[in-house]
Amino acid sequence: MARAIWKGSISFGLVNIPIALYPATRREEFKFRLLRKTDLSPVNYKRVAEKDGKEVPWDQIVKGYEYEKGKYVVLKDEDFQRVDVEATQTVDIQDFVELDEIDPIFFYKPYYLEPQKGGDKAYALLRDALKDSKKVGVAKVVIKTREYLAGVKPEDGALVLELMHFADELADTTKLHIPKKVEIGEREITMAKSLIDSMSSKWNPEKYKDDYREALMEVIEEKVESGGKEIEEKPKKAPKPTKVIDLVSVLQKSLEETGAKKKTAARSRGKKAHPAKKAA
Repeated sequence: MARAIWKGSISFGLVNIPIALYPATRREEFKFRLLRKTDLSPVNYKRVAEKDGKEVPWDQIVKGYEYEKGKYVVLKDEDFQRVDVEATQTVDIQDFVELDEIDPIFFYKPYYLEPQKGGDKAYALLRDALKDSKKVGVAKVVIKTREYLAGVKPEDGALVLELMHFADELADTTKLHIPKKVEIGEREITMAKSLIDSMSSKWNPEKYKDDYREALMEVIEEKVESGGKEIEEKPKKAPKPTKVIDLVSVLQKSLEETGAKKKTAARSRGKKAHPAKKAA
């Protein structure tokens, strides 16, 4: 487990639970350097002023907020310190809400909460009470220099703090061109439901892999082995959108293909479960 990124306490009512905050996810991004094409010399970034194109040293850089187009007000360290946000080291639970009432789109980044010395019993109490009531604690928490909305919920025996968007951070869906009333035939909806049923399975997160990362790694390894030579590959055709008149036939074909795949998978599992006996 990585080092704790934050230590404080969970607070609800008069209860305080000492906790440490750990990242619940990890993602290894590919790191690329910009290179000069002629000799592959690394290209470094420079901080250049727009006005005269001159490089600016760090000690001459300040933070500014653009309050009008091209007009800025400078904020110093003392200005940030003047922002008095309460509960700096506290996950301050303000409400308990039915988990089903919260649209999943509000949640976006999870962290594990680990109890610190003396907090085991209160930690377990909150975890079990949330699990039994199917509720989530909606809290405010300050991490580094920013205040977040967050949900405290039980997950696999642990308490998870999942950062949430504030309501005004979500984009307005009314700006999107979304079909409201579309005439859909009974046969089409029945076949669509059948296709969903045929593709349904138990949730297994291990089943899904980052295919793009693996494929890109293969390309990188191939180029390293070839000494950096170009690799020729035929361009892939983008799938065409399904026309309205083709919906029924496309659904029918999808059902047939899904059924065939399931039969093949079942036969494969059967062979593994009952391997053929070797001839004496």
